[in-house]
Amino acid sequence: MRSLNVSRETYEKLQRYVDLLLAWTAKINLISKKSASDVWRRHIIDSIQVFQSIEHPSKTWLDLGSGGGLPGLVVAILATEASPEMKTVLVESDLRKAAFLRNAIRELDLHAIVMSERIENLDPLKANIVSARALADLETLLSFANLHLAYDGTAIFSKGEKWQKEVDKARESWRFDLDVIQSKTDPMAAILKIGGISRV
Repeated sequence: MRSLNVSRETYEKLQRYVDLLLAWTAKINLISKKSASDVWRRHIIDSIQVFQSIEHPSKTWLDLGSGGGLPGLVVAILATEASPEMKTVLVESDLRKAAFLRNAIRELDLHAIVMSERIENLDPLKANIVSARALADLETLLSFANLHLAYDGTAIFSKGEKWQKEVDKARESWRFDLDVIQSKTDPMAAILKIGGISRV
């Protein structure tokens, strides 16, 4: 708990989430079998650092392509104590994964909702924060963020070792402010904190 920098209550809720995630992964493909054996480092801690990279999360956090709830459900769990007024919106078009997300929200009593729709088909949601993990290339993610972010909102995207190439490619089509945060779980990976998004 100390290494995670969370309270006992939050840790217990995270453990219940991990139990649900692993139980459902046996039925539907929420996370890979390989990463399931290292779920805390690969998924939970990785998602915690996304939440902690936002100084004062509030109002609406939109998680795109939530899948098994990473980072969306972890964000909602952490917000229970850190930012209880914040609502987490999870967008997941796969109906089986959406069913898992709804079940977890109910079991863990989280202030969150699930939208079972394709991202590009949703009306603009004007979220304060938009996140995504292992969903699409940065250029595509910026188009989603541009659609769904509030005017002064922040996008936060977890990216692997090729993040710099994605940034360079995205700058051909988009203008944006960028803050790069080195990942605590993978020295080659980064969290991209982005604002001021507009088309070139």
